[in-house]
Amino acid sequence: MEAQQTIEMVQITLPDGAVREYASGITGIEIATDISKSLAKACVAIEIDGELSDLSLPINQNVSIALVKRADDQALELIRHDAAHVMAEAVQNLFPGTQVTIGPSIENGFYYDFARAEGEAPFSTDDFPAIEKEMRKIIERNSAFVREVWSREDAIQYFTNKGETYKVELIQDLPEGEDLKMYKQGEGTEGWIDLCRGPHMPTTKNVGTAFKLMKVAGAYWRGDSNRTMLTRIYGTVWRDQKELDAHLTQLEEAEARDHRKLGREMDLFHMQEEAQGSVFWHPQGYVVYNQLERYVRRRLSDDGYLEVRTPQLMHSKFWKASGHWQKYREDMFVVPDVVPNNNEEGPVYDEEPKEFLALKPMNCPAHVQIFNQGIKSYRDLPIRLSEFGCCHRNEAHGALHGIMRLRQFVQDDAHIFCREDQILEESIKFFKLVQAMYQDLGFDDYKIVFETRPELRVGSDEIWDKAEAALEDALKQTGMPYEVSEGDGAFYGPKVGFIIRDAIGREWGCGTLQLDFNLPERLDATYIEQDGSKQRPVMLHRAALGALERFIGIMIESYAGKLPLWLAPTQCVVATITGDANDYAKEVHAKLTAAGIRAELDIRNEKINYKVREHSLAKVQNLFVVGMREAEEKKVAIRRLGSQAQDIQNLDEAVATLADLAQAPY
Repeated sequence: MEAQQTIEMVQITLPDGAVREYASGITGIEIATDISKSLAKACVAIEIDGELSDLSLPINQNVSIALVKRADDQALELIRHDAAHVMAEAVQNLFPGTQVTIGPSIENGFYYDFARAEGEAPFSTDDFPAIEKEMRKIIERNSAFVREVWSREDAIQYFTNKGETYKVELIQDLPEGEDLKMYKQGEGTEGWIDLCRGPHMPTTKNVGTAFKLMKVAGAYWRGDSNRTMLTRIYGTVWRDQKELDAHLTQLEEAEARDHRKLGREMDLFHMQEEAQGSVFWHPQGYVVYNQLERYVRRRLSDDGYLEVRTPQLMHSKFWKASGHWQKYREDMFVVPDVVPNNNEEGPVYDEEPKEFLALKPMNCPAHVQIFNQGIKSYRDLPIRLSEFGCCHRNEAHGALHGIMRLRQFVQDDAHIFCREDQILEESIKFFKLVQAMYQDLGFDDYKIVFETRPELRVGSDEIWDKAEAALEDALKQTGMPYEVSEGDGAFYGPKVGFIIRDAIGREWGCGTLQLDFNLPERLDATYIEQDGSKQRPVMLHRAALGALERFIGIMIESYAGKLPLWLAPTQCVVATITGDANDYAKEVHAKLTAAGIRAELDIRNEKINYKVREHSLAKVQNLFVVGMREAEEKKVAIRRLGSQAQDIQNLDEAVATLADLAQAPY
């Protein structure tokens, strides 16, 4: 606001619509004090025309404001940002010679990257108690965050004198002629100073004491693997101890539910370095995968989708025409379309390859090729093409995470080719399908986000206006509440995203619907209209679950391994107490199998308590225990996962009940 022209009086519009007039140069804290001293005491920031700002910032224009209290949700980002500054000062106080680099707030906390002095070992968790103690001293010191504006030259000179070479590099990369914001905290003429856009809360004490340092990690300077490896310290901070405790409890719960840990215990899958980002499905895990795929296939078939299969490798011309090559080239696995001469060191090309193939990162251009075969009439539309398409994306090593983030994955992908007058009906139809599927899978808690045009996109503003209006109209017609996320749509069209919330409150983006006028134009898709003219269809890109592997990972964690019985790899184990009951156990197992239940037989010469523990760890939900008494009476003793009680039932009754419970929801 330094560049704004000063006027004598300013009009300040409050959230309730009331307008107050003040002398130009009034600050947020002065306005808060004028309204109420208790309000001023509680405030940590001010929103000026929707933008968070320091309470000490002079206001020289007519604006709308909202005063932000520490208890407000908007304050959390400030608390985390300020905590990063406090941690950075604490580290430099304790470890002279350490350079600070970049330290933002992030979801649930903050981090700062540090460069240790030459010869010093990277930080470890052993350093956390001392750093946390020093942070508490700085917070208790209650030092003001003082905002100053420096020239580029003065800032470079200051950090050069301090030996802060990383800060100097950051400043040198900023546009010339731009004054820089610096924030000071601490006593003395200098205090502790950092380059920062702000804003900050009034003092360090506003950070509070509900924080905890969490972990250390290596991080390349500016994300470049050719640059220096820094040490990143992560922390979490909340408004009060209750919120911090709840977060730490959730982390403990999440660790216990980690799909990688449960995947090993349940013998579902494994990952290994030689196939990074790809899953080795074990027999038990592949049962889960196939059951989920079959469920989705039944749903799509009944909703009018035609299943197709398209190539893994396609010529780069399709990806160039679609726009994916320009946007995703670095994330695609590309294969030169030239036969190489092989030697001991690998393939050698006589000439630089001019033609390339690519493993498909998504299925849309391939589905257009199917649509383009033969002449399509307006009567043929809509055409709904679905595919369990195997996609490959060259995700960074650091981004890979179990089966949640992969390089090879399968989507429940589909594309609807329709006329403009069918957009509303097809969109609503898909929204209803997603709702029904999530309910079947046990996810009733989700939110819907409408994502609009990104800055980098294809197509005219006129096309985008039409696409956004059509998709938002469909959302409104459903009556479902939704949020708007400006600028987060796909590069070819606006998007509706479904974000499910799991059993411990974490959010996962899964289903999507994207409305696309651009790809049919770029890939020359046409149909014949009633008047004989050629027209472009509209494409609806859609997925209900997204990557099946990732959705299975979400379900494993949300259900803590105790999957819905219809998905469970083993629905029942028949376990013997004594070898004398082996023949009866085989009879029970045969009846379960005949009833369509996935059952296993455990007649090992082991104690029953050992068998119970082993199958409980594997999350087997039903254990039919049999001994001589059960054999004589044609009964089973049923132990259910998580319960110490035994339920004695007649064999036929038990099998019929379990067969009913094990039915898929659709």
